Amino acid sequence: MNASVTVRVPAKVNVQLSVGPLRDDGYHDLVNVFHAVSIFDEVEAKESESVKVSVEGEWADQVPLDEGNLAVQAARALAKHAGRSYGVELVIRKTIPVAGGMAGGSADAAGALLACNELWGLGLPLEDLMEIAGDLGSDVPFSLLGGTAVGTGRGERLSQVETGGTFHWVFAVADGGLSTAKVYAECDRLREVGAEHVPELQANQSLLDALRTGDAVALGAELTNDLQAAALSLRPSLAQTLAVGTELGALGAIVSGSGPTCAFLATDAEHARALADALAAADVCRTAVPTSGPALGAHLI
Repeated sequence: MNASVTVRVPAKVNVQLSVGPLRDDGYHDLVNVFHAVSIFDEVEAKESESVKVSVEGEWADQVPLDEGNLAVQAARALAKHAGRSYGVELVIRKTIPVAGGMAGGSADAAGALLACNELWGLGLPLEDLMEIAGDLGSDVPFSLLGGTAVGTGRGERLSQVETGGTFHWVFAVADGGLSTAKVYAECDRLREVGAEHVPELQANQSLLDALRTGDAVALGAELTNDLQAAALSLRPSLAQTLAVGTELGALGAIVSGSGPTCAFLATDAEHARALADALAAADVCRTAVPTSGPALGAHLI
């Protein structure tokens, strides 16, 4: 056994999020095109008699330290899979916003799976970790995989997408979070009120082509998120954030996942830095962070 293992794990943006009708099990079928970006949490796993967690960083006070913590659930699930009673002390260093639509909790769970697999000397292959991850949450498998991928089912069944270059992004982080469950419920409510026909789910081929060819202009034109209307309904101020980013020259603007973080596609790294500065100065977000993708999935450091 190792005395300590540290894993770095990325945030994500959904460049396409298509949501099907509510299923009998309470989930929705999805077509979810994930794109990992270079905003990382770190999860350190250290030897311990019991499973415990502490959190450091800007968002630390918003992360549960009990069984509600997804990284704790991940460690317990891995130990159960191995048929052993293991302990671990998890130290999570947060950079990914909490409840921001960027899969921060899922990232930490993926980090815990990889770190504990190494700490405990289990040697489980990625396929086994991906299976455990899918039971923990729809976004957890992608946090392990990274890069760019199409997720189907609840989002947990993944097929990787070739990406032909680097895309530059700005994330405008809002004050406070949004509950994923509440955003999905609002999506269902808005559809019911509007008697909206839910189209057949399929990956947008034009979007996939833009990813493969590295065409940021084409990608910006194809960004879609079926949860965006619900996020705007619950947090109307996001409409102004999206509008300002577009006025400032973003190639595309979208609510990331269930929000409230907004993602803006830039032409290059210099444009991303300038766009982030301008968004912060416009006072339409708590902070604005330039970054790029695709990024590596969970990996040892």
